[in-house]
Amino acid sequence: MPAIPKAQAPALVQFYNWVFHPLAFMETHYRQMGDRFLARGTLMDWIFLSHPDDLKYVLTHDGQELSAPGEYNKILTNLLGHNSLMLLSGAQHRQRRQLVMPPFHGERLKVYGELIRTITREAIAGLAPGQAFKAREMTQRISMQIILQAVFGLRQGERCQRLGKLLAQRLDLSSGPLGSALIFLPLLRRDWGAWSPGHQLKALAQQIDDLIFSEIQACRANPDPDRSDILSLLLAARDAEGHGLSDQELRDELMTLLVAGHETTATAIAWSLYWVHHMPEVGARLRQELETAGSLDPVALTRLPYLSAVCNETLRIYPVGMLTFPRRVEQPITLQGYDYNPGDVLVGAIYLLHRRPDLYPEPDQFRPQRFLDRQYGPFEFMPFGAGARRCVGAALAMYEMTIVLATLLQEYDLSLASDRPVQPQRRGITLSMKGGVDMVYRGKHPLPELVAEV
Repeated sequence: MPAIPKAQAPALVQFYNWVFHPLAFMETHYRQMGDRFLARGTLMDWIFLSHPDDLKYVLTHDGQELSAPGEYNKILTNLLGHNSLMLLSGAQHRQRRQLVMPPFHGERLKVYGELIRTITREAIAGLAPGQAFKAREMTQRISMQIILQAVFGLRQGERCQRLGKLLAQRLDLSSGPLGSALIFLPLLRRDWGAWSPGHQLKALAQQIDDLIFSEIQACRANPDPDRSDILSLLLAARDAEGHGLSDQELRDELMTLLVAGHETTATAIAWSLYWVHHMPEVGARLRQELETAGSLDPVALTRLPYLSAVCNETLRIYPVGMLTFPRRVEQPITLQGYDYNPGDVLVGAIYLLHRRPDLYPEPDQFRPQRFLDRQYGPFEFMPFGAGARRCVGAALAMYEMTIVLATLLQEYDLSLASDRPVQPQRRGITLSMKGGVDMVYRGKHPLPELVAEV
């Protein structure tokens, strides 16, 4: 059997490149070694996989051969807490997932449609024609308000504004080069005094927790069966034995939803705004589809083919989640002629999968048409992962992304402030953008023109 290729740079160098230059790190090793390679570092000893057949097997065989230990996300404990779904394993993970999933699917999603539209309009209402803004900051405000209102049931008010402000500050500390170092190097998170980032993190965490626990207790004390927010639904949820979630478990799940659901969706929507304005033919065709469709309810918007294709291509070219949840080999397995032994840690490289020329010709090009020409399988296109660890909020994220983008294009005229290409950049554990996309608000949008196929 051939040996799995190994990255040859010193472990510290590999770790540095993974933290600060993740895309170049993956691309370089893919070019040199192909569909699988072993990387080593201070907090990593992983085998990166990017062939869809490998990914299909690994992500569908949690059990005896492979496991998905929550401990591999322990770097997020400081932010999410020990009881987060992302840090649970085995039966405990399955039970919690069953409790958390229902609010994110089916009829429940319809409740949030008009809320998403309203929040989008409110976010842009304060802009004057000709005013410049950063798309990532605006979509972060939109996504934050959606999460606060849909998850917590908070309407505009002092508590809502305070929680949103504190969360934004907390997440900003995890962005950029320093933020990435804070996540991956625990020593930097220690409280070394008032001047240290660790002290700021601790102070912000306490203030956020105070607000979240207050909201949980208020909701427990005054249950309202007519409330449709996710906190109320989680409070009422019971497992097979009739047990609900404790206050601490609720806090950790709410933080997971706030962080994972807010950060990732904000980035994805900002990228979509960039692409439809960076490529005028894409934007024009999308506006034509929206104009032809007319006034649609939010659920109907999600069925528009080109709008869906634009959202999918946005998530393909720079997936916010670069890797799948790690799997640990428990029993020897062989995949495509390569042996994997107990203790090996396997991660799916979503970014590399989405850049495979055999699946996506000219993968560096933004081409929504590819999603109309071909239907991709769940292990060929997986912006939200796959298998038992697939993101529980995937349906809500796509729903939100579709409605926000459609609302902005239907009702407003926006433009890029510069022709300079926007570059991807790590933001904590996710892939975001450098600079946040400088845009200009022009007012109501002009009538679009029908263009040729993109």
